[in-house]
This record gives sequence, C-alpha cells and structure tokens, in this order.
Amino acid sequence: MSQLDQLPDQDPEEIAEWRASLDAARDFGGPNRAAHLLRRLVEHAELQRLDVPPLLDTPYVNTIPTAAEPEFPGDEEMERRITAWNRWNAAAMVTRGNHRGGLGGHMATYASAAWLYEVGFQHFFRGKEADGSGDQLYVQGHAAPGVYARAFLEGRISEAQLDRFRQEAAGDGLPSYPHPRRLPWFWEFPTVSMGLGPLSAIHQARFNRYLGARGIKDTSGSHVWAFLGDGEMDEPESTAALALAARENLDNLTFVVNCNLQRLDGPVRGNGKIVQELERRFRAAGWNVVKSLWGEAWDELLARDTTGALVRRLGEVPDGQFQTYAASDAGYVREHLFHGSPELRLLADTLDDRRLIETVATSRGGHEPRKVYAAYRAALEHRGAPTVVLVQTVKGWTLGPGFESRNANHQMKKLSGAEFRAMRDLLELPIPDSTLADELPPYAHPGPDSPEARYLRGRRAALGGPAPARRVRFAPLPTPPAKPFETLFKGSGSQEIATTMAFVRLVKDLMRDKASGHRWVPIVPDEARTFGMESLFPTAGIYSPLGQTYDPVDRDQLLHYKESATGQILNEGITEAGSMASMTAAATAYATHGEPVVPFYIFYSMFGWQRTADQMWALADQLGRGFLIGATAGRTTMTGEGLQHADGQSQLIASTNPAALCYDPAFGYEVAVIVREGLRRMYGSSAQHPHGEDVFYYLTVYNEPLRQPALPAGEEVADGILHGLYRYRTADAAALPAALPADPPRLQLLASGTAVRWALAAQRLLGEEWGVAADVWSAPSWTELRREALDCDAADLARAAAGTDGATRVPYVTRALAGAPGPVLAVSDWMRAVPDQISPWVEQDWTSLGTDGFGLSDSRTAARRHFGVDAESVTVAALAALARRGEVEAETVRRAAERYGVRF
Repeated sequence: MSQLDQLPDQDPEEIAEWRASLDAARDFGGPNRAAHLLRRLVEHAELQRLDVPPLLDTPYVNTIPTAAEPEFPGDEEMERRITAWNRWNAAAMVTRGNHRGGLGGHMATYASAAWLYEVGFQHFFRGKEADGSGDQLYVQGHAAPGVYARAFLEGRISEAQLDRFRQEAAGDGLPSYPHPRRLPWFWEFPTVSMGLGPLSAIHQARFNRYLGARGIKDTSGSHVWAFLGDGEMDEPESTAALALAARENLDNLTFVVNCNLQRLDGPVRGNGKIVQELERRFRAAGWNVVKSLWGEAWDELLARDTTGALVRRLGEVPDGQFQTYAASDAGYVREHLFHGSPELRLLADTLDDRRLIETVATSRGGHEPRKVYAAYRAALEHRGAPTVVLVQTVKGWTLGPGFESRNANHQMKKLSGAEFRAMRDLLELPIPDSTLADELPPYAHPGPDSPEARYLRGRRAALGGPAPARRVRFAPLPTPPAKPFETLFKGSGSQEIATTMAFVRLVKDLMRDKASGHRWVPIVPDEARTFGMESLFPTAGIYSPLGQTYDPVDRDQLLHYKESATGQILNEGITEAGSMASMTAAATAYATHGEPVVPFYIFYSMFGWQRTADQMWALADQLGRGFLIGATAGRTTMTGEGLQHADGQSQLIASTNPAALCYDPAFGYEVAVIVREGLRRMYGSSAQHPHGEDVFYYLTVYNEPLRQPALPAGEEVADGILHGLYRYRTADAAALPAALPADPPRLQLLASGTAVRWALAAQRLLGEEWGVAADVWSAPSWTELRREALDCDAADLARAAAGTDGATRVPYVTRALAGAPGPVLAVSDWMRAVPDQISPWVEQDWTSLGTDGFGLSDSRTAARRHFGVDAESVTVAALAALARRGEVEAETVRRAAERYGVRF
C-alpha cells in the first residue's frame, strides 16, 4: 500500500502507464538511466512551477554549465595579477609575523578562497558612499589576511600596519580576525566565533527588510554576503535560522560556503560528501542552491561521459579520499579514481599525466573567476528565496605542495624562502631573487599609479566606495519626553507592580513619542505575555513580511494578537540565539545603515547570559547599543519554576563584558533613571562622544508585584543610582514603633534589586526587636562600583609609576560609605560573588549573603529562607557581624536564630 492510495485517483490507468514506461526505461537503459530520466522530469516540472517536491540532492557537478555562464565583465588578466599580489602579501604578512614573534595566523584558508573574495570585491560588493548602507560582508575570520592584503593594494592599509598584524597593544596594529572594536573604520561584523556569522547574517538580512518595511531606511539595494567554511557549518548556530530565511523570502542574502573539504584537523566529512550533505540541508530548508565544484578543465571529461560513469564515480568518492587524490601523483589517481569500469579507464586515457593532475588536483570552481562570477550572478538574480553558493576549492592552493590539501595546513604559519620563490614563479610576480635572500619575505606592490591600482580604484568607485568599511554618520536622537520618566518617579501609590512591568510601561510610553517612538525595536522570544507586553500587540504590531493572512482566535478581544508587515515588535519564537542576532542587527544599525534605533531585548533572565553570552560578546565586538533586559531575574523570584529558571549568576557573567553597563534596580524610579541615562549616553551627543557611546545596558528586573515608592528628593539620589550606590533609608527614618535606645549598635545594609525589600524588613526587625540601628542602601550596580574603583586604582598606580604629584583618587563606593558606622552587610538575589566585587574598597568590616548553589522549586518565602537571604536571615547575619565586633552578645545571635527558625 502507498500513502497515496488513500486519495481518490480519477485515472488509475494513466498511473499504470507511467509506471510501465519507467519500468521499460529501467529494463532497456539500466537503473542509472531510469533515475536520470526521473531527475530530468522533476527538473522540468520545477521549471513549469508544478507543485512537486524539489530534489534535495543533485549530481556532483556544477549547477551552471560552462555554456550557460554569463559573459565575464572584467579584465580577467588584470584581476589575475591583482589576486596574485594579494596572495603574496597575505602569505608574507603571516610569515613575517611568525619569524619575528611567533604570532600565529592563517594562510591556507585565504589561499583557497582568494577568488571568492576578489570576484565579489571587483564586481558585486557595494560600498557605502551611494546610500550609506551598501552591502554587508561577513568575512570568514581565517581569511582576514587576504582582506588586509587587498586593502594594502588599495592604499587603505600601510606596509607598516601589515607588519603589525596581531600586534595591537600599542594601539595601531591589525587584529587577527574581523573585529570592529579593534579596527572600527574597517570591519563591520565579528565572525571568528564560529557559527555566529551565519546566524547573524540571516537576521541582518531580515532586519534590513524590517527597516524598509517600517519606513526608517530604504535598504532595497543592500545585499548580505556571508562567507563560511564547510567545517563551520557543523556549528548548530550556522544552520539554526535557515528556515527563517526561506520563510521570509530573504533573497537579499547569499551564503558562500568555501568547501575545501578540510577543517582544522582533517577532512570535514572523511567518509561522506559535505557538499551533498549541505545541498540537502539547504534545499530542504527552502533555499536556492548553486554548486560551483569543477573548473573548466573538467568540461572535456564530462562531455565524454556519455554513460554517466564519471558523474556516478564523483558522487560516490568520499571527501577524505578525494583530498588524497588532490595530493597524489597521476599513477595513484588513475589506479584509484578511474577504476571500476572500462568507461572510466577510457576517460582517463584521454589525458596525459600533466593534464590529469591539473584537472583532478587543482581545477576547482572556486579557483576560476568565471565560475565564481556565474554563481554570484545567479544568486543575485534569484527571487523569492535566499541562495547558498557551495564552492569547491583546494585548501592552501598556490602555497605549494607542502600546503595544498594537507591535513596540517591550518596550523602551518610560514613559508620557507624556497617556497616563496616557487609561489612567485607560479603567480608570475616581478619579485627579484635578491629580495628573497632574507628570511623575511618582502611585501610587494605594483605602485600607487600602476594599472592594477587604478583598476582597483575604478572598480570600487563604480561599486560605491571601499569595502569592507564601517561608517558612523547619524544625527543623535532627540531628547525623549520627560513625562514617561516622571510617571515612574512618582511611584505606583497603592498599586503593586513589578519592576518588569515598570520597565514595559516606560517603554510603551516612550514608543508613543512622535519624534523617536517609531525607532524603538522591542525584541522578545515568544514570552511577551509573561512580561506583560501583550498591550503592545494591537498598537505596535508584530512584524511579519506577510502581514496577517488569518483571523486571530482572539480577534474580538482588546489585546488581540496582531501581525503586520509594518509591525514594530520582533517576536522571534522560542530562540534566544535568534533574538540576540536580531538585537545585534538593530543595535548596530546606527553604523551599518546610519540609522539609530533603540532595541530592547527582554528575556527570561536565566536564558540570557547563561545561554547566549558568546553572542553578547559579539554584540560588544560590533559596538552595539541598546538594552538587554533580564526579566524574572534572581534566584528566588520565579515561584515554582525550579533550577533551570532560577538565575543567580547572570549579573556575575555580565560583569565580565567591558561594554555591558550592568544594573540591578530595586524600584521603578531606578529603572527610569537608568534608561534615561542610557538613552543620553548611547543616542545623544557630547564633545567627547559626538555620535554617542559604544556601550549597551543590561538591567535585571523582577516579576514580584510590590508597591513602587517615589524617587527621593535630591539630585544626589539619581547620581547615586547611576554610580551604583545611595543611602535609601537611614535607621532614624525607619518609622519604628518605639525609639531606638541611646547610642545603639549600628551597621550598614547594602542590597540590590528585590533584596532591598528584605533589607528594609530586616531594618525594622533589628530596630524593633534587637535595638540595632541599620541604614539601608540601594546598590543598583555592584559592577559599576567595582569598575570605577578599578579605574581609580589604575590612575593612582600610573601617577605613582610616573612619579607625579597629585591627590589620590578615592573610589565612589569608599567615599559614599566613608564614616558610616558599624560593619557592612551586603545581600542580593545573586550569588555572593556579585556583591563581593566591591569588598576591597569598603573600609568597614564586610559580610555578604547570597543565593549560591542550584535553584529549586518552591514559594518565594521558602526559597529565600533556604538560601538564607530573607529578612530574618539578614537580621541574624547582621547581629552576628556586630557580635564579632563585641557590640552585641553572642547569645543574642543564638536567640535570634532560634526565634526566627533560621539555620545557615
């Protein structure tokens, strides 16, 4: 029985006739012939736009036959010379660096991919001078030396800079890989964290469409090019968003996968075929696939392959074996590749040994500019889906037999003098032997007024200027209206709201601003209702290029689900990685497109830094700006969710990222102060930062509904919030039912986030039941306090080392707590290492409480008692700190623990 037997068939006899025809073809021509007929038939059906399943696997030959290649528009000989200069200088740069300092570097990747880049730079990649956007290039990290070499030929990078490859400490070297933070005028996208480049490229292409749909920037002329390695495609992130790209018809996106069949230690698929595997994966996801596998030398053999024996043989040889063929002599190739049938042996006999080796060992689609050009042109002309170009190359090509197709070539960092002479001869470069006598090979340049240099400049001028290039040219955003902030400054009165809701209300009000509200980009991974954001659905809309083609089930409700082609919300589905990729695209639009937008990505706190910290580093590398909002934060606020949702470490992880300004606000007014300052710093203008600062904000907010107090009077409070510490309530202002005794024991309670409430409750217990005076401080940022203190220490050390006079810089935390009586007890809903960051600069005796260990499922009350951070636990810990100083009796600590049932 067939699955199709359950469907009515109006003409079963016709089906029987087709089956009989196929049987006859098999009986007459053999199974291979019958399969070939079926493939041609399916191909024809696809061209007729019939609704048939696409073939997921096509023969192991080029998608575009030589006869169908478009005319090559450039001067091929000129471009060959330019590529030769680039190959030489890339190899020389890495070799010189290793002779001088053993700095490492990679030579083989660019050697295999040189034409993939050169054809793009000469004919496809648009610069920014025309529209401020151009194309977006995700350059494979290990190919960076070749891109530097090209920029040297263009005059954008000097010989002295080439000689400072991987020497950045002095501030003027070249980073090893694409790093915008290290070379911000050149690189746009960091890509060497494998797998993040493909994911980011997909979401960049999608965000380009988003900007156009929302009327912020016409990006119709921008194309995203992502250059990837075949080994890199094993990273889960590399293919995580393929379906998204196809689903949203991102024909403004092209992946170029350099299939040199090798990864760092050996073959990518020693026992398989990576090209065919990738073709199946991309076709199944809905992508257009273009294969450029063989060079023109193969045309003669394939034209004589009338039985299909050669194509079948190419399709069955595993990659590990083909790599061996590429590094073997003609005898081995004849014996092992062209065996198994008389037809194969006859084909091999038509070529002499030299021609056979030229064909099998080096003739690849990726080494011939006409093949590459044809593939790129087909990619740009395809409509309705993204394209992946699978290009076969030889890793280490032109570097000599010691490099080409060798398993170890990724780790080989330099060429010998003899190898450079051989390379010079192969590339036909006019470099005299006298310059190769030294162990340091020279850089070579045809001259700034040479035909090659003029050709380069002309091609880039025609394409809109240099590439890659990063430009920051935008007008600062207008100052946001004061009213949304003032609403939070007033507090919530008798209403209980969580700080998560306080943030959402603030942003909702800011999005109403006519001047800049449309530039907010809310990003959420399918948890908007959890964060109280459903009120944005009908007003802002959820972005979908298809709009809404269905009636939502809740259409009769006020807060109905609304998708729109001009929607403002990016609801990514259940993908934190995809959400971070969208965040990065939005956070860097100020440079990529010259259009600042204000993204905020709100997520379950545990599923941010815990899950996607690598992407948050990439956000910092790319100089991104915006707000990361870790909602439902802390170890104990997620009632009942348990270990995998109980976050006690994200603030610590975030503190390691230099670009992240980390805050743990306790109250709605603290949220407002921090967001207002973030908008000023990132999107405003100052003498020092005319285009804003390259930082992003990380705020942890909570889901515990509580009354939100008003902002205390005095500018010093707002200043303290931003610095990271201010005194919220003194013991004298605690409104105790009875006055404290004369000269009571005193201490300072420091807390952040939801823990400020526990400290305030402990303040009352200490005063009412134990006669202790405790001042409560809110510490919205332990991390910013520490960073400022480290800056002070560094400045003092520099002054001492220079022997100059001057006052010692006292850290803010030290000055704020100066003279505060008694010990300091710090508490938070984070592990103790978070508040412990500031302990070296606190002059008082220091104690901390935190939520170290694994999370668990229970009520907030029970979880806080379990971790020893609730008000009663804080009270006992405070008494213990005073007992160590002899200011209360030890027996008092025991009695308090017994009264409250506290056990540590």
